[in-house]
Amino acid sequence: MQVVQKPVSSIFCASIIMFLLPPSLSSSLQPEQSSTQKMSPKLLSQITVHAFLLWVSMGFLMPVGILIIRMSNREECGRRLRIMYYAHAISQTLALLLATAGAVLSIKNFNNTFNNHHQKIGVALYGIIWLQALIGILRPQRGSKGRSVWFFAHWVLGTAVSLLGILNIYTGLQAYHQKTSRSIRLWTIIFTTEISFIVFFYLLQDKWVYMQKQGVILGNEPRRPHGHDKEVSQQDKP
Repeated sequence: MQVVQKPVSSIFCASIIMFLLPPSLSSSLQPEQSSTQKMSPKLLSQITVHAFLLWVSMGFLMPVGILIIRMSNREECGRRLRIMYYAHAISQTLALLLATAGAVLSIKNFNNTFNNHHQKIGVALYGIIWLQALIGILRPQRGSKGRSVWFFAHWVLGTAVSLLGILNIYTGLQAYHQKTSRSIRLWTIIFTTEISFIVFFYLLQDKWVYMQKQGVILGNEPRRPHGHDKEVSQQDKP
């Protein structure tokens, strides 16, 4: 366990350092380029593939996986609970693989000067997502002493990855606009609509059972009349 923790902490620290690296220092390593330079069709297609991989992984699979595991908290059927668990694991694994493919594509083909927020957040995100994956693999047994600490760390990192991933998609769209001067309004609206729907469904499922119980009287729970009902009942008395 200790042997694994050393490289994990090194990855995490390195990603944080790259995130905090001043733009002036990182930009001095590469010659300045025009923000609206014309890109070759090959480079433009590579950027499109990179954006698609990160959109699907960080902007869809990761938050959906969190939503699935959240819904499983109220599930009592063992079979459906296992299905939700495997759906969560598969979605997060696919998100990790697609994000890694997007990272490799950007490292090999893009000018990574790390002089903008999108690249710096991306480096930090790649480190955290792999740290989260290793923590998920090293999950202790339920009931063990370290289970509570593991659960808290897994929850914090998962939330951080999802929020940073969504934020970095917006910064990526903005960086694309600055490089090409092309409109990103449509893609911003589509992504915002998707995320809003996921957030709404996340909040709705948390209150769904409570909403269903509003019209049902459970057990011997007495019915509490409203003020108007009380006045009517008093008027009916002789």
